[in-house]
Amino acid sequence: MKEVFNTPRKTIVTCNRRLSPYLDQEIRALGFEPKRVFNTGVEVLTSINDCIRLNLNLRVASQVLYEIASFPAKDATQLYQALIQIPWEEVIPFDGYFSVTSNVHNETITTPLFANVKVKDAIVDRIKDKKGVRPDSGPDLSKAVIHLHWIDERAEIFLDTTGETLAKHGYRKHPGKAPMLEALATSTLLATKWNSKEPFVNPMCGSGTLAIEAALMAQHRMPGLQRMNYSFMHFIGYDEEVFFEERRRLKEITQKNNLPVIIASDIAPEAIAIAQANARTAGVEHLIQFEVCDFAETTIPEEAGVIMFNPEYGERLGVHTKLELTYSRIGDFMKKSCKGYRGYVFTGNPELAKKIGLKASRRFEFFNGKLDCRLLQYELYEGSRD
Repeated sequence: MKEVFNTPRKTIVTCNRRLSPYLDQEIRALGFEPKRVFNTGVEVLTSINDCIRLNLNLRVASQVLYEIASFPAKDATQLYQALIQIPWEEVIPFDGYFSVTSNVHNETITTPLFANVKVKDAIVDRIKDKKGVRPDSGPDLSKAVIHLHWIDERAEIFLDTTGETLAKHGYRKHPGKAPMLEALATSTLLATKWNSKEPFVNPMCGSGTLAIEAALMAQHRMPGLQRMNYSFMHFIGYDEEVFFEERRRLKEITQKNNLPVIIASDIAPEAIAIAQANARTAGVEHLIQFEVCDFAETTIPEEAGVIMFNPEYGERLGVHTKLELTYSRIGDFMKKSCKGYRGYVFTGNPELAKKIGLKASRRFEFFNGKLDCRLLQYELYEGSRD
């Protein structure tokens, strides 16, 4: 077990539903060859040192899970018996702290918490037997994390090398109302094939997540630079030099010059104040032109690029008839003022989307939380701007 940091094994990189095509794209760009892509993740063959690189570089991922064992388990007793055979004393420091997460679908288990307790008991009993001391455990994901994936009669046990999810990028101290998850925002940008050189315009920007992610992408600045604690740091065998070397490399590839025009506007001064605060935390406030105005007064650079709206959907916020007018105005504005641009509207309301009045050239499927959403693409053909 001591060689896990250098031994390639099955690794599952998880993500939110429908984001795996974009996660696959990111993983391939890092030079890894995915074995399998499924709805909520990508399977690769990596060592834990490779997992360090994945954790620091991925924008779309949630967790990076490194498999250490798989075995049949009909019930909790069989699960415990298999787990106590694993040399946990070579993985988790006896004076350390660990937590257990799980994904369980087994007919003998009514609550995943019971399965988590069985995993915790096996680890603690094994280490106490070998070392005479028991490590602490609890729900906090700030140190070593063990993940159980138990479907029917097959169990897999992983070292969760991540801890707190990667899907949040660490800069959003002020979420605003109905914020878009950072990993989702990145995925929508990847779907547009925005080249990080042309202008990116985000009217109705809310807490600024789309504009901030665009600025981070334009800089080639990885979200891993925002964070100094991961689960992999709390397993036996961790070499901090591998982590710091990757951080140094990421700082070196960060672009400082020839960055694109990024504009974020919102009619609410308090939304812009929140967006600016978040951009400041992310280190990109100087790269974004913030404007307090109605979306139809947003500055549109002459050089064509991408314009993206993420308006209210009418599910939890806003009044429906008022939103119908807003969506209609969005269509008019793109048609008249954004010629030559690629226009995008992200919405969870297909009825409101019809009010845009333009024919979508493509529709990308996403979920925002549990809400079925679409990113609608519009080709806004060249011509004189009114």
